[in-house]
Order: sequence, then C-alpha cells, then structure tokens
Amino acid sequence: MDKDPSLNVLGETLQTCSTDPMTGFFRNGACDTCDQDSGSHTVCAVMTDEFLAFSKYVGNDLSTSRPEFGFVGLKSGDSWCLCAARFLQAADEGCAPRVNLAATHNRALEIVPLTVLQRHAATAS
Repeated sequence: MDKDPSLNVLGETLQTCSTDPMTGFFRNGACDTCDQDSGSHTVCAVMTDEFLAFSKYVGNDLSTSRPEFGFVGLKSGDSWCLCAARFLQAADEGCAPRVNLAATHNRALEIVPLTVLQRHAATAS
C-alpha cells in the first residue's frame, strides 16, 4: 500500500494525531491514508462524551475496549483518526468532536468541506 503524501488540510506537513492511543489507518499515529483506506480515516478528532455516545448509537462503538483487536477503547479527550464521513454525519447531527486541523489529512476535504472542519477546530489554525 502506497501512502498518499502526508499533507494536512492547511497545505502543510501532516502532524501526529495520537500515539496513545495509537491511531491511523497505518497505525503510525498520523491520519495518513491511501487508496485502500475505504473509510477515509483522515480527520484527527478529539473525542467528547457526546460524540462517543453518538458513534455507539449509529453502530460504531469506539468507547468499549476490544482487547482481541488491541483496542483499549476511547474516552473523552483522546485523539483519533476518524472516518471523514462519520465526522460529517456527526457535524450534521450537531455532535461533532473537535478537530486538530494540523493533523487532519487533506484527503478529508474530498468528503468534508474545509469550512465545516474549521468550524469545529480544536485550536485556531
């Protein structure tokens, strides 16, 4: 699998999203992507209790530990490379998590408009 260039939505070098817990399609801590990443795990999101409850409700339980997959479960405050479509769905429902723009891959823009990402930015970027 060939990784796409590691560029963020700001046109800069993609920053690390999280190494604790380890995240990313490539499990390298960054929201890197490639053509095989059908879920587009490109949005570096900072989890909130509200978003985790929403994600569980729509069928993707991110808060429950799944040791058989090496997944400890996420809690509020954790950063995670989220599927761009799930982020957009949460934004449309009014429960989107905050976004680390510097760690969000530019391919997220194929699904989520930059203005939506900026509206949910964790920090001024």
